[in-house]
Amino acid sequence: MSRLCRVRAGVGALALAAGVVLAPAAGWSQPVPEEWTAPRTAWGDPDIGGVWNSSTVTPLERPEALGDQAFLTEEEAAAVEARVVEANARANAPSEVRTEPLPVGGNVGAYNAFWIDRGTTVVPTRRTSLVVDPPNGRLPALTPEAAAYVSSPGRQRLKDVREGVVPADSYAQFDWGDRCIWYRGVPSLPTAYNNNYQIVQTPGVIAIVQEHIHDVRFIHLDGRPRIDGRVSQFGGHSLGRWEGDTLVVETAGFGDRAYLFASGPGPQGGTNWDLSPDLRVVERFTRVAPGTLDYEFTVHDPNVWTTPWTGSSPWARGDQPLYEYACHEGNYGMTNILAGSRAAEAAGQGR
Repeated sequence: MSRLCRVRAGVGALALAAGVVLAPAAGWSQPVPEEWTAPRTAWGDPDIGGVWNSSTVTPLERPEALGDQAFLTEEEAAAVEARVVEANARANAPSEVRTEPLPVGGNVGAYNAFWIDRGTTVVPTRRTSLVVDPPNGRLPALTPEAAAYVSSPGRQRLKDVREGVVPADSYAQFDWGDRCIWYRGVPSLPTAYNNNYQIVQTPGVIAIVQEHIHDVRFIHLDGRPRIDGRVSQFGGHSLGRWEGDTLVVETAGFGDRAYLFASGPGPQGGTNWDLSPDLRVVERFTRVAPGTLDYEFTVHDPNVWTTPWTGSSPWARGDQPLYEYACHEGNYGMTNILAGSRAAEAAGQGR
């Protein structure tokens, strides 16, 4: 197992969620007209096209403190959302004006909440986690092999490199997102920002443009066979079909690029897994309201988790265009990380 389950940090509690001043979209709060039916394309398929946003302060896993509580009450949800707004206001308040330079090695700060897009609302159902199965709202147990890797010195070393505790040996120690090659993975989970997607439909192919690193997934609907298993792709090979109003997508063929990222608090902002070549994902997209696309996904990776798990992350319809996220073209962070590592080595610092 060369790259497996590189966990960065835990997913945070609802009470600690932070986002931007902008809500995902107005669609979630709009009532569904009694006479509403899912729209159709010119050729008769359900119309799921447009720009959608998955931002939410609902965490991937249910906070342990909530125990068996699967849903928040209206009052609890309102309190969570109010805390997010208050946290945004504090983060966006004018910072102290410095008159002297920071000491060498001092923290220069980072983005304030204006640049973050976790949203300000819980999911419409008020569920306490995006994970809906297992019923406890938490990911299944790791396999013995995956658990052993998580606690291994190699994994700790990698974590220290990615958090800047020790110098990096090579760019290869950083994940696909750090290297501006591939972000989020499949399924697409909400992260700290750039949670927009544009879906473009044709009779035989659906394209999903992901704002983050402007990745594009092509989902073929023409019944073609899956590509040769010896060929892998970052986003896998996706085959789709319509089951009533639901687009069902089955994706495999990730190879050693199988990867998944979920947002959360902590030094690296979430949980990061490099999964196994046996990863298989089933996604379901259903237009359930004028402003809501229900996105449900089931993850199968027998080399990482002891059982499959299922999540639900509703997407809200947006009314703004999608802009380019030019990550690789300006990835000065990687250059600076490696330059800093070489400087640290030259100074005889941490190995």
